[in-house]
Amino acid sequence: MFKFLKNVSREMKKVSWPKSKELTSYTITVLVTVSFVAIFFFLVDLGITQLLNLL
Repeated sequence: MFKFLKNVSREMKKVSWPKSKELTSYTITVLVTVSFVAIFFFLVDLGITQLLNLL
């Protein structure tokens, strides 16, 4: 267990963490993408619901 934690600590020192500007850019990209996908599936669901109500 201690060896594992020591190895994790060693590996975490090798990680290349993003700069603040990069992190902001990545966060905005993720939020826009998730919003787009959510709206897309909402509209698809709404369309399917309307089609089923016509039947």
